[in-house]
Amino acid sequence: MKTQIGAPVAPDFDHPIEMLAACHERIQDQIDTLDRLLVHLAAHGCDEQATRAAANVMRYFDTAGEHHHEDEEVDLFPLLEAQSPGAASLTQRLRADHANMRALWHTLRVQLSAIAEGTSKQLDPTLVDAFARLYRDHIALEESELLPLAERVLGNAAAEMLGANMARRRRVQVR
Repeated sequence: MKTQIGAPVAPDFDHPIEMLAACHERIQDQIDTLDRLLVHLAAHGCDEQATRAAANVMRYFDTAGEHHHEDEEVDLFPLLEAQSPGAASLTQRLRADHANMRALWHTLRVQLSAIAEGTSKQLDPTLVDAFARLYRDHIALEESELLPLAERVLGNAAAEMLGANMARRRRVQVR
């Protein structure tokens, strides 16, 4: 990532692999928020800060988090499978992770929705831990295997198509 006057410049759709990696940082931020929310709820109950945090986490995983999975499942994985014969076992595992994440998210979202509405302070720490662990392990696998593979095997045309599809998914106009 390039810097200007010491500040990192966010990757753009011309650099889709870097964008996917940057999304991992934002996912981790949301998981950290869930961890802090558990502590906050125990100490302060379902106050305004808790309702905002729950709403923000829901908004992220309902939109940007789901877009990230779609970027991979709809666009990146098929490109890699076409370019690298060994990619299928990796992408199958990552797809299975996504299915498990969605299932956990469905249950977690119900609890967060009640917190966001101010009607409950119940957030299952075991569920939060399972969700966080799955995401952290998944991100580690993507960063150690998937993204380096994508950098190696995707040509400029494939990367350009990936970036264009990512932008379209987010309804962003590029060039």
